[in-house]
Amino acid sequence: MKLLDKVAHIVEPTITELGYELYTVEFRKEYDNWELMLIIDKPGGVDLDDCEKVSRAVEPILDEADPIEQAYYLTVSSIGIDRPLTLSKDFDRNIGNLLDIKLYSIPKDKTLSDKKNFVGRLVSHDDESFTIETDKGRFTILKKNAALLRPHIDF
Repeated sequence: MKLLDKVAHIVEPTITELGYELYTVEFRKEYDNWELMLIIDKPGGVDLDDCEKVSRAVEPILDEADPIEQAYYLTVSSIGIDRPLTLSKDFDRNIGNLLDIKLYSIPKDKTLSDKKNFVGRLVSHDDESFTIETDKGRFTILKKNAALLRPHIDF
């Protein structure tokens, strides 16, 4: 079992029991230190108190299981309101929402857009593509052609 899968297997039951979803686990080197980041979510969003609650609950579980050999810092974070869509569950969560879309290149026929950056409403998706609605109509785009997809935020 891969390290991140092992960590998820260890902490996910506790996180779920507390009423949160374990979105993903990341383990990376930050400067001279290793960081284990648990990214969580819940309906209505996650705040600092939620992150602290989860951190306090899983820290002793991780200490006991000791799945990581080197020293690390535990961080618990929310997915963030503008986190890019990369996983299938990101797309599921954003059906019906506006997205900021950045393509690698301008579409050749320019029917979708004459720019690489635009906003569209996510209608559906599958493993390889997603469908959006814009003021120019409904379009299906291959995921591999999108440089960045993230929820649109009006200020």
